[in-house]
Amino acid sequence: MKISIVTAKEIFEKLNQTDEITNIEAKPGTGVSKSVMETICAFANEPELEEGYILLGAIKDESSLFPQYVIDPIIDADKIQSELATNSASMFNRSIRPHISIEQINGYNVAVIKILELPLDQKPLYFKSEGLPQGAYRRIGPTDHRCTEDDLHLFYANEKTFDSSALDNTNLGDIDELALKRYRDLRSKVNPVAEELTFSDAELLQALGCYTTDGTNRLTIAGLILFGKSKSLRRIFPMQRVDYIRVNGVDWVSDPDERYTTIDMRGPLITLIFRIIDAIYSDLPKGFRLEKSIQADAVGMPIKVLREVITNALMHRSYRVSSPIQVIRYDNRLEILNPGFSLKSEELLGTPGSETRNPFIAAVFHETNLAETKGSGIRAMKRLLQSAQLAPPTFSSNRDSNKFTARLLLHHFLSKSDIDWLSNFESFDLNDTQKQALIFIRETGAIDNNAYRQLSDSDTLKSSNDLRQLREFGLFDQKGKGRATYYIPTPKISQFNLNTEALKINTEVGNLTTEPIDLSTEAKKDNTEEKKFREYQISDDLKEKILSLKTRERDPEKIKVIIEELCKDAPLKLTDLSVILQKDENWISRTYIKPLIDEERLIYTYPTMVNHPNQSYKKNSNM
Repeated sequence: MKISIVTAKEIFEKLNQTDEITNIEAKPGTGVSKSVMETICAFANEPELEEGYILLGAIKDESSLFPQYVIDPIIDADKIQSELATNSASMFNRSIRPHISIEQINGYNVAVIKILELPLDQKPLYFKSEGLPQGAYRRIGPTDHRCTEDDLHLFYANEKTFDSSALDNTNLGDIDELALKRYRDLRSKVNPVAEELTFSDAELLQALGCYTTDGTNRLTIAGLILFGKSKSLRRIFPMQRVDYIRVNGVDWVSDPDERYTTIDMRGPLITLIFRIIDAIYSDLPKGFRLEKSIQADAVGMPIKVLREVITNALMHRSYRVSSPIQVIRYDNRLEILNPGFSLKSEELLGTPGSETRNPFIAAVFHETNLAETKGSGIRAMKRLLQSAQLAPPTFSSNRDSNKFTARLLLHHFLSKSDIDWLSNFESFDLNDTQKQALIFIRETGAIDNNAYRQLSDSDTLKSSNDLRQLREFGLFDQKGKGRATYYIPTPKISQFNLNTEALKINTEVGNLTTEPIDLSTEAKKDNTEEKKFREYQISDDLKEKILSLKTRERDPEKIKVIIEELCKDAPLKLTDLSVILQKDENWISRTYIKPLIDEERLIYTYPTMVNHPNQSYKKNSNM
């Protein structure tokens, strides 16, 4: 294969046009850090990447109005090359030979490191000291991610997938005959002369990879999940269910007695899918479609879109995770929270091709036409929603929390008041996607480049330019930095906001806030101990516990218990906890909040958007 030659100047210009992308990464020129080696590992492992480039000697200047990459020159080029060659030869399970070239940009030395993707029989590359799967990395979009068990099937194609694993203490008696009959009915509609329709039940299950062929007469995970009796599923997979949650309003509130109702649905997937779709679709309102004449025709959410998003959730969820799928129906949107991150990069969602976590389960869905052909499901949803003049779906995948979220906004079920609201912004001459973004941010409270890219079906550069223009118009406020950048509405939007439950204008600070209200503002004005405790209504007993903390408290459980007590009666943000405990926000988040969330001792007030700008935490009353 002929390898293209890319210069340091070309890479530097590309970084300032599009930021870091799948095959380009910028690193400081200070040395060969662990981060550099992780990127090398990710480039070498990522399927179909072919080659990746690291520009050693460039950093992002976040202080400028429009962040740009600047040169961070290499001081000792010989040392850099020596360290890189040594580390590449010794740190991994096999030696890597990166191509290193020292070049100059504006008179300063930088290094271009080119990494070739390894052949399949040499993957995965991983750090010897960490082993598999944690020591291997993948390149997902512009970032490096540790591999999980779900990633390893990409490298070990001949090994069994999780859904093909046999289950002890199972047999044909655990199969729901009605579920198997439903499969035969669905399959015969697709292909009446399909050979497998002539098989006995045991032979059919074996053909589908749902029943062992080694003489042990056990069901596989796919077999039980697809066709198992409810009592058998409850016995072996107690959390394999779908929770349909109906929330009154547009914000998640964790009070189960006041704000939401839940329907728990269980059963074999081949029949469960129809019950789920029926329950949701019957609950969706009739709406209106806006025409050029400002007339509105009654329409509804295309049922094929609903079917596809639910099918994808059932088909691609991680069955390793003991957690239910949650379908949350707010007044203004439908959100589907799936255990298991997307194996496919967010940037590639909707493009041809598919990375399937559960191939045997997926095969059954495809053969019965319950799911679109591989890689076409998201494109089909976008096409159907566009024809109904509804907003396209948006998706977010989080490897850290191991969750995938699909969101269908219902805001285009327009009433006349909604139509009037959009007319407030006619003077800005916004394009269609920018108008969609106005609605999106009004309904959800925030938007980032990834969500905008999915709305507009455009690349990162165009999305960044459109969002920047909305900021320059004074409609959006930018928050965060780098990849964590997101936007919230300014009072220019919120003053016209009809959804008073979702958003409130804080006129004193000139910013947009959502419940729960940040209590830290007043406390920061006067941070005396008594003022602080009074503002947060902290009891004398808890106050003594806080004051007894040492500057370098060595008992983490002591601080965890205090945080739990602080969040018991009302949710608190990181800013609140920082003020109360007099500790750095990042340190509190990393050292205490994340472990408390993982232990389920704390819960998010915005579980569907972990990085919500107004995220806060509340003690889990069930613990």
